Amino acid sequence: MKTFKMISVGILVEDKIQDFPLEDGIIINQENSHRMWLLELFIDRSHQGLFERWKAAEELLEARVVISYPENEPAGFLVAVDAIEQIGDHISVLLKGRLKRARTQYAEHLLEELITEGLSGQELLQRFESDMRERPRLKKDRDRDLSEEKLP
Repeated sequence: MKTFKMISVGILVEDKIQDFPLEDGIIINQENSHRMWLLELFIDRSHQGLFERWKAAEELLEARVVISYPENEPAGFLVAVDAIEQIGDHISVLLKGRLKRARTQYAEHLLEELITEGLSGQELLQRFESDMRERPRLKKDRDRDLSEEKLP
């Protein structure tokens, strides 16, 4: 098993990434035949209801996690809520799932999308810098997810 420090985590909610400020977080590659990962978030208790609903619905969630260093590109995971424990004013949330895919080359894909939208010059630069900070979902990822939903 390999263990990493979780720097930040966001979960896709209604086609937007909702960030959950971490008090602490860890991510574990179990290195097993199922390629499973464990993500443990230590967050404010105010989020407990949302995670309880996701757990009860056995909902599969798309998570974006920055590991080890803030400047690292977020890794995408498909996870489910496995356990929630209250600890004082915080909760520990255990998510289990799989890494979506290797490095996504987010910057390259974002730049390609912005150019396709017709942006250039200063407008392109400002939007690129803004979107690199905010990390909105790329059109190609939204389109791929929609096509996967339509498969039998």
